[in-house]
Amino acid sequence: MWQNKQVLSTADAQQVVTASLHAQGASVVRFHTGIVKASVNEKPENPHYRLMEKAGLLKPKKENGRTFPIALTDQSEKLLTEIPGTKTTKEQDGTSLYVIPLAERRLVAITKVTMINRERATVEFQWKWEPNKIGNLLDASGSRVKSLNTWGRATLIDKNGANFYHADPSKVVVALAKTSGNWQIATE
Repeated sequence: MWQNKQVLSTADAQQVVTASLHAQGASVVRFHTGIVKASVNEKPENPHYRLMEKAGLLKPKKENGRTFPIALTDQSEKLLTEIPGTKTTKEQDGTSLYVIPLAERRLVAITKVTMINRERATVEFQWKWEPNKIGNLLDASGSRVKSLNTWGRATLIDKNGANFYHADPSKVVVALAKTSGNWQIATE
């Protein structure tokens, strides 16, 4: 009987894996509005700005040298209030920085729990992205992203939060360890 209590249950594995997925945070996109100056760190001519302009979320005006007046549309202002976790910061240069969550990782299923010993186990599970409306816009397999050239798509995926949000679930195996009576992702 005591030996049976030493087994990692599927429910306990689910709690640990769900917490781990949540701790990884959402995929995000960052952009500025206001009079945005092109720099090494901020490139208003990058694909995520163009994509959001095509979707009717940003209104850039004609560039004036290295500065780009960029504003939110009425549609985007409403949409951003609907997306939990949206953050806006007023920058020292007078621009506003927006950090918008695009998608969160969600557990699909715990497919296998294998006990190695009483204090160690491996857990096989599947997870998938759960995108919001802007995440759907930046889905790497979507028609808007596919309409960009190779460099634009690569930049979106590499630096601006685009991903294959509607792909099949990912399969993962993690090691768990029991410390102080609680199961957690093994760090060794």
